[in-house]
Amino acid sequence: MIRLLLFISIFFYKVNAQEMENRTVSNLSLTNTILTAPKFNTPAISKASNNFHIHYLKFKLKVNPAIRYIDGSVDIYFIPNILTDSIELDLSYQLKVDSIVFNNQKLSYIQHPNNTLIIYFQTALVAAQNYSMNIFYKGVPGDSGYGSFIQTTHNNTPVIWTLSEPFGSKDWFPCKNELSNKIDSVDMFITHPSVYKATANGVLQYEQTNGGNTTTFFKHRYPIATYLIAFAVSNYSVQQIKMKIGIDTLQYVSYIYPESVADFQNLIIPTINALQLFSNTFGTYPFIKEQYGITQFGWGGGMEHQTNSFLSAPDTNLMVHELAHQWFGNKVTCHSWQHIWLNEGLATFAANYYFEKVDSAKLLSFLTTQLNNITKLPDGKIIVSDTFNVGSIFNSRLSYDKAAFMLRMLRYTLGDSIFFKAVFNYINDPLLQYNFVTTNHFIQHVEEVAKQDLSWFFNQWLNGEGFPTFNVSWSNNNFNWVKVIVNQTTSHSSVPFYKTVLPLTFKNNHQQKTIKVFCTKNNQEFWAYLGFKADTVLVDEDLQLISKSNTTIQLPLTIASDNNVLLYPNPVKDNLFLQITEPLAQQLNIQIYNAFGSMVYSNLFKNISNNTLIKIPFSSYLKGFYVVKIQTETGLKGIKKIIKY
Repeated sequence: MIRLLLFISIFFYKVNAQEMENRTVSNLSLTNTILTAPKFNTPAISKASNNFHIHYLKFKLKVNPAIRYIDGSVDIYFIPNILTDSIELDLSYQLKVDSIVFNNQKLSYIQHPNNTLIIYFQTALVAAQNYSMNIFYKGVPGDSGYGSFIQTTHNNTPVIWTLSEPFGSKDWFPCKNELSNKIDSVDMFITHPSVYKATANGVLQYEQTNGGNTTTFFKHRYPIATYLIAFAVSNYSVQQIKMKIGIDTLQYVSYIYPESVADFQNLIIPTINALQLFSNTFGTYPFIKEQYGITQFGWGGGMEHQTNSFLSAPDTNLMVHELAHQWFGNKVTCHSWQHIWLNEGLATFAANYYFEKVDSAKLLSFLTTQLNNITKLPDGKIIVSDTFNVGSIFNSRLSYDKAAFMLRMLRYTLGDSIFFKAVFNYINDPLLQYNFVTTNHFIQHVEEVAKQDLSWFFNQWLNGEGFPTFNVSWSNNNFNWVKVIVNQTTSHSSVPFYKTVLPLTFKNNHQQKTIKVFCTKNNQEFWAYLGFKADTVLVDEDLQLISKSNTTIQLPLTIASDNNVLLYPNPVKDNLFLQITEPLAQQLNIQIYNAFGSMVYSNLFKNISNNTLIKIPFSSYLKGFYVVKIQTETGLKGIKKIIKY
């Protein structure tokens, strides 16, 4: 889900409801029991019991876009996981249940003001057995979060649409309004005035007209999270085309307001290109046996309803983001709203990746905007702490932009081959696909492909707050090498130092070269061979990192009395010979350091005479810049000449 408008934080306050008295079926009437509503808000999270699993839903809904009202029934096929004589569903208190039928008998139930529906069975249900019941209900739906059930108009024409993420499903049907139950399949029959068209998840089976009403039937046969079930009804203009996705043919269906058809035509080619790119990169479109479609609706953004993205406007970035959700959010779905970055961060990253391939100027604009959004405040972490707060869950700065930029950094740190293989393995893991996932599942796949422990990376970016600022001092030497010292400050105390692969781009009027340095501590010194003398250095020129207000300063290079030995571009083949300039005392210690300041050779020689050649095996060392130090009893001594062969 992505919003084009400003995010509005909506807070839900947790309250303690009085426990219901213990009841038995014999004490309950077979008619609807309604408790008195309390005079306070109730939590928005699910209260459904965990003693059963829903595997199939059959909707029969009657709606008129001109009226905010729903008259519905839902056949719920479920499997208890323990012996039980009751289950509890989520259902808005604003909708009234008429009856619940089980095995041709009406069941006892209680509608609770905390938006739950408690159902009692005459005999206990056996674990692991299939059961079904039919719940009849009607009323004026509520509206949790971002518009779970909206009746409005466009161009003076009525429209009804649903958007149930994160807590809104219960506003228009009885359900398990949570993130642990994927429904195997859904059938939806929508009866509406015949002047309108209906759209929903899956594939249209038929439209049957009887009098002034039409019943539209959609069938969906992939596992689906509750919040991704949706429908809309209005005077839609419907267009269908066939798309080739690799070796597969996919049906594309659009439901667009008549006044917007011409504008939405511009999305067809980008949709085809994005489907191809994502299928090639992340695996075949996850619902290839059915279809992909878009539906126009009136909310200020988009929503990734499974197989049917709802879009407010013909915006390519919006479309690509919602399409990416078919992989990230729909095929695999976060198991908790704490981990919403697995949906929104990956979808935002995928949209950036699309523009990387088709429009580099737009990509740069998006990256700049996202980076400015991330760093406008000094705090904020990607893992969501307050899952009662819709605004915290769908925080554009953190769940979307910071998460996407973290993934960009991870890609830069590991390289494309490792990164994209890890993401592919994650999204196509047989144990995870069409299931729920956590952050640990993603990390495990990345570490498995990278063959390294990446806790240092994920801990600082997922749970840490803020970002670093890099301060780089640098110096040229006479051999076209550069010395770099990196310091870092952080915007938040939760991360005192960010371990970072830092890109530095050195330039002059004719040449440039980017090097990577792995910063693990402050005052860290690096040497690198440029092949030219630089006059400028840029920190993270291509916006690979989350950082802000980076600085650079050029300093003169202090040349010590040590002997600088340039072994590049003329590599030593086997041995390095040092010829001594004068008779020395009793002993001589020779040390050789590489450009990173690490000692690669040390040996103590005794009784060295004038002009003696000292042979140092050097065939195993890399080409590069080295410093030779000679130590005697009386201090550092020079070298007459260096012979390389």
